[in-house]
Amino acid sequence: MVVGVHRPTQLVIDRQALHDNIQAEVTRLASGCELFMVVKANGYGHGAVQVAQVAKEAGATGFCVAILDEALELRAAGFNEPILVLGVTEPEDAPLMAQQHISATVAATDWLVAADAYLALAQPTAPLQVHLGLDTGMGRIGFKTTTELTTAVTYLATHATLNFEGIFTHFATADSPDETYFKQQVAKWQTLTAVLKERPRYVHVSNSATSLWHAACNDNMVRFGVAGYGLNPSGTAIPAPYALKPALSLTSQLVHSKQVVAGESVGYGATYTAQQTEWVGTVPIGYADGYERRLQGFHVLVDGQACEIIGRVCMDQLMIRLPHDYARGTRVTLIGRDGDHVITLQEMADYCQTIHYELACGFTSRLPRVYRH
Repeated sequence: MVVGVHRPTQLVIDRQALHDNIQAEVTRLASGCELFMVVKANGYGHGAVQVAQVAKEAGATGFCVAILDEALELRAAGFNEPILVLGVTEPEDAPLMAQQHISATVAATDWLVAADAYLALAQPTAPLQVHLGLDTGMGRIGFKTTTELTTAVTYLATHATLNFEGIFTHFATADSPDETYFKQQVAKWQTLTAVLKERPRYVHVSNSATSLWHAACNDNMVRFGVAGYGLNPSGTAIPAPYALKPALSLTSQLVHSKQVVAGESVGYGATYTAQQTEWVGTVPIGYADGYERRLQGFHVLVDGQACEIIGRVCMDQLMIRLPHDYARGTRVTLIGRDGDHVITLQEMADYCQTIHYELACGFTSRLPRVYRH
Protein backbone atom coordinates (compact mmCIF):
# COMPACT_ATOMS: atom_id res chain seq x y z
CA MET A 1 0.00 0.00 0.00
CA VAL A 2 1.31 3.45 -0.90
CA VAL A 3 1.82 6.13 1.72
CA GLY A 4 -0.57 9.04 1.21
CA VAL A 5 1.91 11.90 1.29
CA HIS A 6 -0.15 13.95 -1.18
CA ARG A 7 -3.14 14.07 1.14
CA PRO A 8 -3.49 16.24 4.28
CA THR A 9 -4.13 13.29 6.62
CA GLN A 10 -1.40 12.02 8.93
CA LEU A 11 -0.58 10.27 12.16
CA VAL A 12 1.62 12.45 14.34
CA ILE A 13 3.85 10.59 16.80
CA ASP A 14 5.26 12.47 19.78
CA ARG A 15 8.77 11.13 20.43
CA GLN A 16 9.02 12.94 23.75
CA ALA A 17 5.85 11.30 25.03
CA LEU A 18 7.22 7.88 24.08
CA HIS A 19 10.50 8.66 25.78
CA ASP A 20 8.86 9.92 28.95
CA ASN A 21 6.55 6.89 29.27
CA ILE A 22 9.37 4.40 28.83
CA GLN A 23 11.85 6.24 31.02
CA ALA A 24 9.23 6.57 33.78
CA GLU A 25 8.93 2.79 33.88
CA VAL A 26 12.68 2.21 33.66
CA THR A 27 13.19 4.36 36.76
CA ARG A 28 10.61 2.30 38.68
CA LEU A 29 12.31 -1.04 38.00
CA ALA A 30 14.33 -2.76 40.69
CA SER A 31 18.08 -2.95 40.27
CA GLY A 32 19.01 -5.66 37.78
CA CYS A 33 15.63 -5.67 36.03
CA GLU A 34 15.72 -4.85 32.32
CA LEU A 35 13.03 -3.38 30.09
CA PHE A 36 12.43 -4.87 26.64
CA MET A 37 10.20 -2.61 24.55
CA VAL A 38 7.44 -4.41 22.64
CA VAL A 39 7.38 -3.04 19.10
CA LYS A 40 5.26 -5.70 17.40
CA ALA A 41 2.53 -4.74 14.91
CA ASN A 42 4.62 -1.82 13.64
CA GLY A 43 5.07 -0.51 17.16
CA TYR A 44 1.33 -0.72 17.88
CA GLY A 45 0.81 1.41 14.79
CA HIS A 46 3.36 4.02 15.87
CA GLY A 47 6.27 2.79 13.71
CA ALA A 48 8.50 -0.05 14.95
CA VAL A 49 11.92 1.28 14.00
CA GLN A 50 11.24 4.81 15.21
CA VAL A 51 9.78 3.58 18.51
CA ALA A 52 12.71 1.23 19.01
CA GLN A 53 15.16 4.10 18.63
CA VAL A 54 13.33 6.23 21.18
CA ALA A 55 13.01 3.25 23.54
CA LYS A 56 16.74 2.58 23.34
CA GLU A 57 17.45 6.22 24.21
CA ALA A 58 15.01 5.97 27.14
CA GLY A 59 16.73 2.93 28.65
CA ALA A 60 15.31 -0.15 26.95
CA THR A 61 17.93 -2.88 26.58
CA GLY A 62 16.08 -5.18 24.19
CA PHE A 63 12.95 -5.62 22.10
CA CYS A 64 10.03 -8.00 21.71
CA VAL A 65 8.16 -8.64 18.47
CA ALA A 66 5.45 -11.04 17.38
CA ILE A 67 6.86 -12.54 14.18
CA LEU A 68 10.31 -13.19 12.77
CA ASP A 69 9.99 -10.62 9.99
CA GLU A 70 9.51 -7.88 12.59
CA ALA A 71 12.77 -8.92 14.23
CA LEU A 72 14.57 -8.91 10.90
CA GLU A 73 13.28 -5.39 10.26
CA LEU A 74 14.99 -4.20 13.45
CA ARG A 75 18.22 -5.99 12.56
CA ALA A 76 18.17 -4.42 9.09
CA ALA A 77 17.72 -1.02 10.74
CA GLY A 78 20.94 -1.55 12.72
CA PHE A 79 19.68 -2.60 16.14
CA ASN A 80 22.07 -5.03 17.82
CA GLU A 81 20.18 -5.43 21.11
CA PRO A 82 18.53 -8.72 22.09
CA ILE A 83 15.27 -9.38 20.24
CA LEU A 84 12.71 -11.96 21.31
CA VAL A 85 10.05 -13.24 18.94
CA LEU A 86 7.03 -13.86 21.14
CA GLY A 87 5.11 -15.99 18.64
CA VAL A 88 5.91 -19.49 17.45
CA THR A 89 8.26 -19.54 14.47
CA GLU A 90 8.98 -22.33 11.98
CA PRO A 91 11.75 -24.79 12.97
CA GLU A 92 13.34 -24.41 9.54
CA ASP A 93 13.97 -20.73 10.36
CA ALA A 94 16.11 -21.67 13.37
CA PRO A 95 19.43 -21.26 11.47
CA LEU A 96 18.42 -17.77 10.29
CA MET A 97 17.44 -16.77 13.82
CA ALA A 98 20.71 -18.09 15.21
CA GLN A 99 22.68 -16.25 12.54
CA GLN A 100 20.84 -12.99 13.27
CA HIS A 101 21.02 -13.47 17.07
CA ILE A 102 17.22 -13.47 17.36
CA SER A 103 15.72 -15.37 20.27
CA ALA A 104 12.92 -17.89 19.72
CA THR A 105 9.87 -18.62 21.84
CA VAL A 106 9.43 -22.37 22.17
CA ALA A 107 6.19 -24.00 23.33
CA ALA A 108 6.81 -27.71 22.65
CA THR A 109 9.76 -30.12 22.77
CA ASP A 110 9.07 -31.43 19.27
CA TRP A 111 9.86 -27.91 18.00
CA LEU A 112 13.27 -28.16 19.65
CA VAL A 113 13.92 -31.52 18.03
CA ALA A 114 12.98 -30.24 14.57
CA ALA A 115 14.96 -27.01 14.97
CA ASP A 116 18.02 -28.92 16.21
CA ALA A 117 18.03 -30.96 13.00
CA TYR A 118 18.04 -27.82 10.85
CA LEU A 119 20.73 -26.23 13.00
CA ALA A 120 22.93 -29.31 12.77
CA LEU A 121 22.80 -29.10 8.97
CA ALA A 122 23.39 -25.35 8.79
CA GLN A 123 26.06 -25.24 11.51
CA PRO A 124 25.63 -21.56 12.45
CA THR A 125 28.44 -19.87 14.33
CA ALA A 126 26.28 -19.37 17.42
CA PRO A 127 23.53 -21.45 19.06
CA LEU A 128 19.87 -20.49 18.84
CA GLN A 129 18.75 -18.59 21.92
CA VAL A 130 15.57 -20.14 23.30
CA HIS A 131 12.90 -18.79 25.67
CA LEU A 132 10.51 -21.43 26.96
CA GLY A 133 6.94 -20.19 27.13
CA LEU A 134 4.75 -21.52 29.93
CA ASP A 135 0.96 -21.67 29.72
CA THR A 136 -0.18 -20.80 33.22
CA GLY A 137 -3.71 -19.90 32.21
CA MET A 138 -3.59 -17.75 29.09
CA GLY A 139 -4.47 -20.81 27.02
CA ARG A 140 -2.48 -19.64 24.02
CA ILE A 141 0.95 -21.29 23.74
CA GLY A 142 3.37 -22.87 26.19
CA PHE A 143 4.25 -25.85 28.35
CA LYS A 144 1.50 -26.75 30.83
CA THR A 145 3.01 -29.47 33.05
CA THR A 146 6.22 -29.98 34.97
CA THR A 147 6.83 -33.15 32.99
CA GLU A 148 6.68 -31.32 29.67
CA LEU A 149 8.91 -28.54 30.97
CA THR A 150 11.48 -30.92 32.43
CA THR A 151 11.70 -32.78 29.12
CA ALA A 152 12.34 -29.52 27.24
CA VAL A 153 14.95 -28.27 29.72
CA THR A 154 16.76 -31.62 29.57
CA TYR A 155 16.80 -31.49 25.78
CA LEU A 156 18.23 -27.98 25.82
CA ALA A 157 20.97 -29.02 28.23
CA THR A 158 22.11 -31.85 25.96
CA HIS A 159 22.14 -30.12 22.58
CA ALA A 160 24.85 -27.53 21.91
CA THR A 161 22.98 -25.95 19.00
CA LEU A 162 20.40 -24.61 21.47
CA ASN A 163 20.87 -22.30 24.44
CA PHE A 164 18.33 -21.92 27.25
CA GLU A 165 18.26 -18.12 27.44
CA GLY A 166 14.89 -17.41 29.03
CA ILE A 167 11.61 -18.58 30.48
CA PHE A 168 8.35 -16.69 30.70
CA THR A 169 4.58 -16.67 30.92
CA HIS A 170 1.83 -14.20 30.10
CA PHE A 171 -0.96 -13.09 32.43
CA ALA A 172 -4.51 -12.92 31.13
CA THR A 173 -5.98 -10.58 33.77
CA ALA A 174 -3.14 -8.43 35.08
CA ASP A 175 -5.18 -5.39 34.01
CA SER A 176 -8.23 -6.37 36.07
CA PRO A 177 -9.15 -5.07 39.54
CA ASP A 178 -10.14 -8.66 40.40
CA GLU A 179 -6.86 -10.45 41.17
CA THR A 180 -8.31 -13.95 41.65
CA TYR A 181 -7.28 -15.41 38.30
CA PHE A 182 -4.02 -13.49 38.30
CA LYS A 183 -3.04 -15.12 41.60
CA GLN A 184 -3.93 -18.54 40.21
CA GLN A 185 -1.56 -17.95 37.31
CA VAL A 186 1.19 -16.79 39.67
CA ALA A 187 0.78 -20.01 41.68
CA LYS A 188 0.93 -22.12 38.49
CA TRP A 189 4.07 -20.26 37.40
CA GLN A 190 5.73 -20.93 40.72
CA THR A 191 4.83 -24.62 40.55
CA LEU A 192 6.21 -25.03 37.05
CA THR A 193 9.44 -23.09 37.56
CA ALA A 194 10.17 -24.90 40.81
CA VAL A 195 11.51 -27.81 38.73
CA LEU A 196 14.32 -25.67 37.30
CA LYS A 197 17.69 -26.58 38.75
CA GLU A 198 19.25 -23.48 37.20
CA ARG A 199 17.67 -20.22 36.11
CA PRO A 200 18.28 -18.97 32.57
CA ARG A 201 19.52 -15.44 31.89
CA TYR A 202 16.03 -13.94 31.48
CA VAL A 203 13.04 -14.75 33.68
CA HIS A 204 10.05 -12.62 32.74
CA VAL A 205 6.31 -12.57 33.35
CA SER A 206 5.48 -8.87 33.23
CA ASN A 207 3.70 -7.13 30.43
CA SER A 208 2.76 -3.45 30.88
CA ALA A 209 -0.15 -4.22 33.21
CA THR A 210 1.86 -6.58 35.41
CA SER A 211 4.75 -4.16 35.72
CA LEU A 212 2.45 -1.24 36.49
CA TRP A 213 0.28 -2.93 39.12
CA HIS A 214 2.11 -6.12 40.18
CA ALA A 215 5.75 -5.05 40.11
CA ALA A 216 6.69 -7.64 42.73
CA CYS A 217 6.37 -10.23 39.94
CA ASN A 218 8.81 -8.51 37.58
CA ASP A 219 11.86 -10.72 38.19
CA ASN A 220 14.73 -9.56 35.93
CA MET A 221 12.99 -8.43 32.74
CA VAL A 222 9.69 -6.80 31.75
CA ARG A 223 8.03 -6.72 28.36
CA PHE A 224 6.81 -3.13 28.20
CA GLY A 225 4.15 -2.64 25.58
CA VAL A 226 1.03 -0.51 25.39
CA ALA A 227 1.88 1.72 28.37
CA GLY A 228 5.01 2.82 26.55
CA TYR A 229 2.74 4.35 23.94
CA GLY A 230 0.87 6.26 26.65
CA LEU A 231 -2.17 4.01 26.79
CA ASN A 232 -3.54 2.49 29.99
CA PRO A 233 -3.64 -1.34 29.63
CA SER A 234 -6.82 -1.53 31.71
CA GLY A 235 -8.66 1.13 29.75
CA THR A 236 -10.27 3.05 32.59
CA ALA A 237 -10.54 0.22 35.13
CA ILE A 238 -7.37 0.98 37.13
CA PRO A 239 -5.49 4.30 37.36
CA ALA A 240 -1.87 4.11 36.24
CA PRO A 241 0.74 4.78 38.95
CA TYR A 242 2.07 7.71 36.93
CA ALA A 243 0.75 9.90 34.14
CA LEU A 244 0.84 8.14 30.78
CA LYS A 245 1.29 10.46 27.81
CA PRO A 246 -0.49 9.32 24.62
CA ALA A 247 2.03 9.53 21.81
CA LEU A 248 -0.32 9.34 18.83
CA SER A 249 -2.56 11.95 17.30
CA LEU A 250 -4.41 11.93 13.98
CA THR A 251 -5.09 15.05 11.96
CA SER A 252 -6.49 15.99 8.58
CA GLN A 253 -8.10 18.95 6.82
CA LEU A 254 -11.40 19.84 5.24
CA VAL A 255 -11.27 19.24 1.49
CA HIS A 256 -14.85 20.34 0.79
CA SER A 257 -17.71 22.18 2.47
CA LYS A 258 -21.28 22.47 1.28
CA GLN A 259 -24.74 23.39 2.52
CA VAL A 260 -27.56 20.88 2.59
CA VAL A 261 -31.21 21.51 3.27
CA ALA A 262 -33.83 19.62 5.26
CA GLY A 263 -34.62 16.29 3.61
CA GLU A 264 -31.25 15.82 1.88
CA SER A 265 -29.27 12.71 2.83
CA VAL A 266 -25.55 12.08 3.27
CA GLY A 267 -23.47 8.98 2.64
CA TYR A 268 -23.98 5.35 1.64
CA GLY A 269 -27.35 3.93 2.50
CA ALA A 270 -28.71 7.43 3.13
CA THR A 271 -28.43 6.72 6.86
CA TYR A 272 -28.33 10.42 7.71
CA THR A 273 -30.94 12.92 6.59
CA ALA A 274 -30.71 16.59 7.48
CA GLN A 275 -33.57 17.93 9.56
CA GLN A 276 -32.71 21.53 8.74
CA THR A 277 -30.31 23.56 6.65
CA GLU A 278 -26.74 22.79 7.74
CA TRP A 279 -23.14 22.80 6.62
CA VAL A 280 -21.41 19.50 5.82
CA GLY A 281 -17.65 19.11 5.55
CA THR A 282 -15.72 16.27 3.90
CA VAL A 283 -12.51 14.87 5.44
CA PRO A 284 -10.12 12.67 3.41
CA ILE A 285 -9.85 9.59 5.63
CA GLY A 286 -11.85 6.37 5.79
CA TYR A 287 -11.90 2.76 6.81
CA ALA A 288 -9.15 1.87 4.30
CA ASP A 289 -6.91 3.98 6.53
CA GLY A 290 -8.08 2.14 9.63
CA TYR A 291 -10.59 4.76 10.69
CA GLU A 292 -13.42 2.47 11.67
CA ARG A 293 -16.71 2.43 9.76
CA ARG A 294 -18.49 2.00 13.10
CA LEU A 295 -17.42 5.55 14.11
CA GLN A 296 -20.49 7.01 12.43
CA GLY A 297 -22.08 9.25 15.06
CA PHE A 298 -18.76 9.88 16.82
CA HIS A 299 -17.09 13.28 16.42
CA VAL A 300 -13.95 15.11 15.35
CA LEU A 301 -12.69 18.55 16.36
CA VAL A 302 -12.77 21.59 14.09
CA ASP A 303 -11.75 24.96 15.44
CA GLY A 304 -11.89 23.49 18.94
CA GLN A 305 -15.49 22.35 18.49
CA ALA A 306 -16.93 18.81 18.37
CA CYS A 307 -18.40 18.03 14.96
CA GLU A 308 -20.44 14.86 14.53
CA ILE A 309 -19.56 12.29 11.86
CA ILE A 310 -22.74 12.03 9.80
CA GLY A 311 -23.54 9.25 7.39
CA ARG A 312 -21.46 6.13 7.06
CA VAL A 313 -17.68 6.39 7.09
CA CYS A 314 -16.60 5.66 3.50
CA MET A 315 -13.49 3.79 2.39
CA ASP A 316 -11.51 6.99 1.80
CA GLN A 317 -13.64 9.89 3.10
CA LEU A 318 -16.06 10.85 5.84
CA MET A 319 -18.51 13.66 6.32
CA ILE A 320 -19.07 15.86 9.37
CA ARG A 321 -21.69 18.41 10.40
CA LEU A 322 -20.12 21.85 10.80
CA PRO A 323 -21.45 24.73 12.93
CA HIS A 324 -20.96 27.02 9.92
CA ASP A 325 -18.95 27.16 6.73
CA TYR A 326 -15.16 26.70 6.97
CA ALA A 327 -12.53 27.18 4.30
CA ARG A 328 -10.93 24.28 2.52
CA GLY A 329 -7.72 23.39 4.38
CA THR A 330 -9.17 23.98 7.85
CA ARG A 331 -7.52 21.60 10.34
CA VAL A 332 -9.51 18.58 11.55
CA THR A 333 -8.39 16.68 14.64
CA LEU A 334 -9.55 13.07 14.79
CA ILE A 335 -7.34 12.05 17.73
CA GLY A 336 -5.61 14.58 19.96
CA ARG A 337 -6.15 18.07 21.29
CA ASP A 338 -7.67 21.12 19.64
CA GLY A 339 -8.18 24.09 21.94
CA ASP A 340 -9.81 23.05 25.19
CA HIS A 341 -11.07 19.72 23.84
CA VAL A 342 -9.33 16.40 23.28
CA ILE A 343 -10.27 13.12 21.62
CA THR A 344 -8.47 10.05 22.95
CA LEU A 345 -8.06 6.57 21.55
CA GLN A 346 -9.79 5.38 24.70
CA GLU A 347 -12.89 7.45 23.89
CA MET A 348 -12.92 6.09 20.35
CA ALA A 349 -12.50 2.54 21.64
CA ASP A 350 -15.35 2.96 24.10
CA TYR A 351 -17.57 4.22 21.28
CA CYS A 352 -16.62 1.23 19.11
CA GLN A 353 -17.00 -1.18 22.03
CA THR A 354 -13.45 -2.40 21.65
CA ILE A 355 -9.99 -1.65 23.08
CA HIS A 356 -7.54 1.07 22.12
CA TYR A 357 -4.97 -1.57 21.10
CA GLU A 358 -7.17 -2.60 18.18
CA LEU A 359 -7.64 0.92 16.91
CA ALA A 360 -3.97 1.88 17.19
CA CYS A 361 -2.83 -1.28 15.41
CA GLY A 362 -5.48 -0.86 12.73
CA PHE A 363 -4.15 2.33 11.19
CA THR A 364 -2.84 1.32 7.80
CA SER A 365 0.40 2.20 6.06
CA ARG A 366 -1.48 4.60 3.77
CA LEU A 367 -1.38 7.06 6.66
CA PRO A 368 2.03 8.76 6.83
CA ARG A 369 3.66 8.77 10.27
CA VAL A 370 5.18 12.13 11.14
CA TYR A 371 7.55 12.19 14.13
CA ARG A 372 7.88 15.24 16.33
CA HIS A 373 9.61 16.01 19.62
